[in-house]
Amino acid sequence: MKIVVDWDKCSGLGMCEAEAPELFEVQDDGSLVVLNDSPDEDARAEAEAAVESCPTEALSIVED
Repeated sequence: MKIVVDWDKCSGLGMCEAEAPELFEVQDDGSLVVLNDSPDEDARAEAEAAVESCPTEALSIVED
């Protein structure tokens, strides 16, 4: 599994960080940092919740 960010759509709102703080962090300037773009399978539920929570649909999961 790989987390993909469409940087043109990302607004840094932080919904992904709220759902999966071990995978995402929004910086003070509003920029998003993906802490782990290839998480283990045990983080799938959090990754999927982050993708679903993104109001700008900037996140997706691609299977390896």
